[in-house]
Amino acid sequence: MSPPPEHVPLLPEMKPPIKTASVSGAVFNVSTSIIGAGIMSIPFTLKVLGIIPAVALIMLVAFMTDLSVELLLRFTHSSNSTTYAGVMKESFGLIGSVATQICVMITNLGCLIMYLIIIGDVLSGNKGGGGGEEVHFGVLQQWFGNHWWNSREFSILFTVVFILLPLVLYQRVDSLRFSSFVSVVLAVVFVGISSVMAVMAIVEGKTKRTRLVPEVEDETSFFELFTAVPVIVTAFTFHFNVHPISFELRNSRNMMTAVRVALILCAIIYFAIGIFGYLLFGDSLMSDILTNFDQTFGSSTGANLLNDIVRLSYAFHLMLVYPLLNFSLRFNINELLFPNRPPLASDTTRFFTITMALLLFSYLAAIAFPNIWSIFQFMGSTSAACLAFIFPGAIALRDVNGISTKTDKMVASTMVSLAVVTSIIAIATNINKALNNKF
Repeated sequence: MSPPPEHVPLLPEMKPPIKTASVSGAVFNVSTSIIGAGIMSIPFTLKVLGIIPAVALIMLVAFMTDLSVELLLRFTHSSNSTTYAGVMKESFGLIGSVATQICVMITNLGCLIMYLIIIGDVLSGNKGGGGGEEVHFGVLQQWFGNHWWNSREFSILFTVVFILLPLVLYQRVDSLRFSSFVSVVLAVVFVGISSVMAVMAIVEGKTKRTRLVPEVEDETSFFELFTAVPVIVTAFTFHFNVHPISFELRNSRNMMTAVRVALILCAIIYFAIGIFGYLLFGDSLMSDILTNFDQTFGSSTGANLLNDIVRLSYAFHLMLVYPLLNFSLRFNINELLFPNRPPLASDTTRFFTITMALLLFSYLAAIAFPNIWSIFQFMGSTSAACLAFIFPGAIALRDVNGISTKTDKMVASTMVSLAVVTSIIAIATNINKALNNKF
């Protein structure tokens, strides 16, 4: 009699899995998970912090991300679990696993909603709002004028049905390696064209005023610098996809190699878009750099075409990132709601129901909430900080398997302390700023 099938989450087969994923595929999947929507907010952090502190912060967060993933994988390999929530359950019981699943759901669902909002902004623009937001047109309106078929609601619905739905129906994360490769290429195109436009501005003497260090006038402006930290943290948070990607590799021990290559690639992309975007728009830079590209850079047809290519490349990039975040979100929802049921991929009805529910909810939320920034800062200060630094550090400090070294505990303590302190300051500053604006 053959041995019973091995249970491995996230794989459609009930028999022992055939691990065929390559390191290069993992690099693209990790890179796509990292870049996401974070790339558009990086230039604004340079405006807030100045070039030198912002670049230093990107390097620091990338380094801490490498340490946190290394800790997470090492403790996973020494345990009996193959999921993030499972490792947290071994360390902190049911509370730990539920907390992890809730954080993954908050982070990923928030990102999925943001992606659809941004895609809608690019394709169909927005109508502004009561908070002083400017009205700007989407690419479709600029090309064809206003019609029912290029309205915001219809363009997002078309994207969901004809582009996102086929991609989210894949049951193996490695199946998304090709779309992830295209996504990374589109991110490079976005950065490349922005860099060309910045170089053109430098040659023509049209670069904007920039700051190497921040302007701190009082105590309030000093604490406002901490609000940039959650943005960088969110931009490097991909820990929810570490386990799905790792356990489809031929050798899961190669995951750290893939992570480090991806971190270097993404840091270079962030440096480039941050510096060139800041040089291009200076103090007029908005928190969503795509809004700046909506303002025509020059009056020639070529300049208008560059603006459109930049915006569309970013929109298509997000369309290809969406399935990766949906993948881990769907799995965590299933693990939380149906902990004792067979693997999700073995139940077509449950798989399809959760998938369609997530698509429908994110679509309705993207239509109902046109502003992404409160979501972005909230995630970076709470769920993303927990997933990226607080939980991996806590696992190392708890050390249920007795493998932590003194260095591990020192690194973990520092990581947790920095994440908690900066998150508290960022949350308090944002609340204080919101109250001041209200009254």
